Amino acid sequence: MEGQFAMARQREFDIDEAISKATALFWEHGYDRTSLADLTRTIGCKPPSFYFAFGSKDGLFRIVLERYYDTYLGAAEAALREPTSRRVVEGMLGRLADIYTDPSHPLGCLAIKCSMSGAQTAEALLQRQTELRALRRGRLITRLREAVIAGDLPADADAEELARYVLVLATGLAMDAQAGASRAQLQQVIDRALIAWPA
Repeated sequence: MEGQFAMARQREFDIDEAISKATALFWEHGYDRTSLADLTRTIGCKPPSFYFAFGSKDGLFRIVLERYYDTYLGAAEAALREPTSRRVVEGMLGRLADIYTDPSHPLGCLAIKCSMSGAQTAEALLQRQTELRALRRGRLITRLREAVIAGDLPADADAEELARYVLVLATGLAMDAQAGASRAQLQQVIDRALIAWPA
């Protein structure tokens, strides 16, 4: 009996590969329009194995979301190490534009697409999205405050306002990319927006 139970619990798929496939699916269709049947078919597993590995669709999406912030958006945040605030913003927005228009995965931003589809998204997941966005904004605010202290930004520059400006622009870039804007077109928007950056 124990042997049969163990066999029933044995994984029939690679977890990392399953998360990658689920990421593409959520990114393409959003949270609401990605069903459990879609996930099990794409991953190539049966529902019992899926539940054993992830607990639920919500459980898998949480893993996907955390990994997306750590990898894709984390790559954009590497620009926080640039020596000036302008280069930070140029680098961050430029890297986001690269991600949003990369043909190797769906266009736009996975996090934005899934939060907008959200009629069925669990409250806990929406709350986690809010927390992740706040953490991201907080890191940018901290970097911009350092720029004020260093004299790279004017003494009266509002780091919170500037961080919000950058991230609202990033959201707009994601939406435009999802609608079909090219990388070059997004760069034109970035260049125009940076005209307003404090000298």
